[in-house]
Amino acid sequence: MILGVTGGMGCGKSTAARLLEGHGFRRIDSDALIRERVLSRPEIKELLTKRYGAGILADDGTVNRTQLAGHVFADDAELLWLEENTHPVLFELWRQEFAAAPGDLVVEVPLLFEKKLENWFDFTVCVACAPAQQLARLEQRGLPHALAEQRISKQLPLARKIELSDFVLWNEGSAEFLQDQVDHLVTALLAVR
Repeated sequence: MILGVTGGMGCGKSTAARLLEGHGFRRIDSDALIRERVLSRPEIKELLTKRYGAGILADDGTVNRTQLAGHVFADDAELLWLEENTHPVLFELWRQEFAAAPGDLVVEVPLLFEKKLENWFDFTVCVACAPAQQLARLEQRGLPHALAEQRISKQLPLARKIELSDFVLWNEGSAEFLQDQVDHLVTALLAVR
């Protein structure tokens, strides 16, 4: 069974995915794959350097993700260009991961519905919370309020993600509250297997 976990920034996708991992699901973090295995590819770094100049690379040769975010979140055309050049590589990595160890997988996919990726998954799960809570969490991570709002605005509204998902986890209470919801979700999923 392959679950696609989505939700807004700061809603707790990774936390929920780690809890599912505790139930035996193998977790794939799409953001980590982009960071560690897509942006590190020489051909991707070359594309970025041609587009944004040598300053897009940090002193150690890695992509300066803060600089990159400044380019792409301020301009929809640039964001689309980046996605068109990185998502095919990400999808190939997914295929490799799926084939390498079949079984129960949970994949964190921030843009699951935005990019119409539902068919990759047996079920979709949205992790959600109130907008004020979402912004507060992003600010706690060090993202300024204006940037947090800018990045959230680039995603499908959370209410729409909730409507489109097979299951919803509401992550606004205690850690135990979220754990209970994940436990119930796993019980429901095992019942339909």
